[in-house]
Order: sequence, then C-alpha cells, then structure tokens
Amino acid sequence: MQSIERLKVVAALALVLLGVAGFYMVPAGQSFLGSLCVAVGVVAAGAVMWFTTLGRTFVDYARDSVKEAQKVVWPSKKETWQVTAVVFLFVGVLALFMWAVDSGLAWLFYDVVLGRGQ
Repeated sequence: MQSIERLKVVAALALVLLGVAGFYMVPAGQSFLGSLCVAVGVVAAGAVMWFTTLGRTFVDYARDSVKEAQKVVWPSKKETWQVTAVVFLFVGVLALFMWAVDSGLAWLFYDVVLGRGQ
C-alpha cells in the first residue's frame, strides 16, 4: 500500500512540473495561457493528492487550524496601543542604556587605559 501512496505523490509532483513546463512552452505573448497551464497542473495535482493519506491528513490539519484560529481572542484597539507604547518605551530605555555603556567603555579604554584623550 505504501508504494501506491508514493506513486500518487510522485504523480502529483509530476503534474505540477508539467504545468510549469507548459508555462515555459507557451509563447511569450500569451501569458494567460501559460498561467492557465500552471493552474491546471496545480489543480490536477491537488485532485491526485486528495486520494492519498498524506492529502487527507493535510486537509484535516487545515480544518483544525481554521477552528483554532477562530478561537483566538484579539486585543482591543486600546490594548494594542498600550502594548505598542510599552515596546517603544522599552526600546528607547534600552538604547539609552546601550549608549551609556558604550560611552563609558570608550572613556575607560581610550582615556584611562590608553591615555589617548589627553
């Protein structure tokens, strides 16, 4: 049974590749027809994958993901602005701290240790 599943997956990949190859075989002026080749290849590959265990597992995963995404509680506009303000404040404080440490170390090494500041 595993070999049939693998054969279906390989056939699906081959259909996608045929669609892409069809895109490049179409003359340059007919971009719609080239895009149609790719779309047909992808849809045909999807149809083949639908009949595989891997395809069914993916569909179940996608359905569960949509259900979980519907359960998400998004913050209100006020909460979003408050958190954004806290992030900007933290970034500013961190930037000042890093500037102070950098300036302090530069003073220590260049002026005190090496004596270049005189």
